[in-house]
Amino acid sequence: MKNKKMISIVLGIMCFALTLGIFVQIRTVNGTGTAVGQTYEENNLRAEVLKYKEKYDNRYQDLERAEKELDKERQSSTKNNSELQEKENQITQGNKMIGMSDVTGPGVIITLSDSKVEAANALDPNSLLVHDGDVLSVINELKNAGAEAISINDQRLVPTSGITCGGNIIEINGEKVGAPFIIKAIGLPEQLAALERPGGYLERLKKDTVGAKLERKNSITILKYSGVIAYKYAQNVE
Repeated sequence: MKNKKMISIVLGIMCFALTLGIFVQIRTVNGTGTAVGQTYEENNLRAEVLKYKEKYDNRYQDLERAEKELDKERQSSTKNNSELQEKENQITQGNKMIGMSDVTGPGVIITLSDSKVEAANALDPNSLLVHDGDVLSVINELKNAGAEAISINDQRLVPTSGITCGGNIIEINGEKVGAPFIIKAIGLPEQLAALERPGGYLERLKKDTVGAKLERKNSITILKYSGVIAYKYAQNVE
């Protein structure tokens, strides 16, 4: 009787162990299948993004070639016509003013970077980061100082440009960019460098331990705006 009882206990333990093993195996298989499925989906999404980026790059190259051909035709057609040459000069000047052409000249380069202080050692971790408001304040000071062309991480600022916060990044012209933010500005370097004045915004950022460096340059190149400027509401006065 005693042997039967012991056998029953042993069989019960074996059945429990077998059931537990099967359960763990099923969970492992399901988890592996989910991970494989997620990896497969991520790879597909990554491939789609790369495909559309390639299409965009190809279209942009086509657009650049077409613009170069158009410039050649304009130069050829206005070569011996002073009136048309004047119109062409107006178009060129207009494109430069609204950011639709590459420009070069003297100016400053400002680099804004997040603090290297550990967040755990700060009373307010947000004070260690560069925010969209910081970038906007620097841009406004540059404009007030007479900057003629400005870019942020090679994103040219145009009349319709927007600078908004998107979590730990900033969106400029719809493109996501992150710190460090390299701001290029063309203008009289002595005036633009006034941003370093005592009590100025750059000094305030430095007090917050945020990285803020200004460099004067004799020659800076700022690329043109690569998007399309569309006015929906502003109409010409008849």
